[in-house]
Amino acid sequence: MMSEVLAVQVEAAAKAAGLVVVSTEAGEKYSGGATTKFVLALAADPSKSQLLELSEGFEFGRTDLMDGVKAYLAEAAKRLKNPRPDCYVTLHGLPLSFGRFGWPFHESTSGADTSLVHGEVRLEDGGESLLHAKIAASMTVTFRDVVAAPEQPFAEGFIYNAVRKTMDQGQLELVKSGNRQPVPLTTRYYSAKQQKFIFNDTTEEQRRGFLALKAFWLSGVLGGGAPVWLLDPRDAQYLNATMEELGAAVMALMAEGLVGGAADGGYAAATAKLMERRGAYADELARTLESIKPAFNESMRAGLTNM
Repeated sequence: MMSEVLAVQVEAAAKAAGLVVVSTEAGEKYSGGATTKFVLALAADPSKSQLLELSEGFEFGRTDLMDGVKAYLAEAAKRLKNPRPDCYVTLHGLPLSFGRFGWPFHESTSGADTSLVHGEVRLEDGGESLLHAKIAASMTVTFRDVVAAPEQPFAEGFIYNAVRKTMDQGQLELVKSGNRQPVPLTTRYYSAKQQKFIFNDTTEEQRRGFLALKAFWLSGVLGGGAPVWLLDPRDAQYLNATMEELGAAVMALMAEGLVGGAADGGYAAATAKLMERRGAYADELARTLESIKPAFNESMRAGLTNM
């Protein structure tokens, strides 16, 4: 009965956001317990879909949680208009797709007082890359206090940004096979004074560069020239920028002739002029991939250790 009620509530909220529930199925939490998986699609284009997974006992009737889900679905509807809604770029030039996340958070089984969610990121350079990273994002007790609920709509955005930040710092390795790598979520990513998440401090030039990268990879390389949403609130959070600052960066790129298309709604496509940067962006990608490879300590090879 509870799952049926949740299904009705999600369907109504999805419809209000311009989405439809394509399918519903039962799922299971990592540490036990039931979830419900909803495949949501654009009402205007059912070929664009994404998965939403909620605990069966999710309290949809709570006003704060209901408002959070509605905001999440409204953003999802805009993001699903992207040619690759699952893809994001990092400040250091890595195009990544996010998938295989098992929601909600589950308690650590190792005895640590943390909550975890598992997922996977993959390099998306337009080729047949096998490079990926299986990740385990861990949330501390203190950090849990600032999250409305340990569920997908309330945590997906800052987890994706934490993964991007950790990747920028060279603390995640993209490999062909390997174990899960940790992505710690601590209060260093949250300003209690400002009551918001902060991942990077960026300049106007860096924001323009980031959005140019995003248009190049997500529109020009992966999207066949289709427009992408350049006013994504997740990117604003990742860049510690306001929506007005993102909008100004988009207008600057349009003035330079690097992106074009419909400015309304913040969607724009890569232009031929932007695609001329292919060589430079490929070099940047290669440098970043090289920088996140673990370096062997040559002094250990020579036996110069105190072990």
